[in-house]
Amino acid sequence: MLDKANSLTIGGLAKAANVNVETIRYYQRRGLLSEPKRPPGGIRRYGFADIDRLTFVKTAQQLGFSLDEISDLLRLEDGTHCEEASALAEHKLKDVREKIERLVKIEEALSEMVSQCHAQPDSIACPLIASLHEGDIGKKGQRD
Repeated sequence: MLDKANSLTIGGLAKAANVNVETIRYYQRRGLLSEPKRPPGGIRRYGFADIDRLTFVKTAQQLGFSLDEISDLLRLEDGTHCEEASALAEHKLKDVREKIERLVKIEEALSEMVSQCHAQPDSIACPLIASLHEGDIGKKGQRD
């Protein structure tokens, strides 16, 4: 009789975890998800623990963790390494804050260029296009 806790095919697991079958295979190759043994003449079966593992990986990705970082977090998941997990999260938080700062600068540069375009509606030369040719965007995005 089939154990309901481990009754999902790879397709069923993909559907339950809202991922593609190829994503599961890729995660298995990366060591993020174990590949169950295939019974003689049978199909590999997955269970609730595999859904939980995929949920963990996908949630961590949504928070910006790379697959390598997720692998590190999974090695710490026994609950006794909270300090190490916290250090990884602090590093990720620092990265996110730096990205936000860069994006704010880019937003300011683009906003200024759009304003220049609107200020000169009858101009033959577009200030935005001219700035791109001159490389001004990087300079404006790096001010301060």
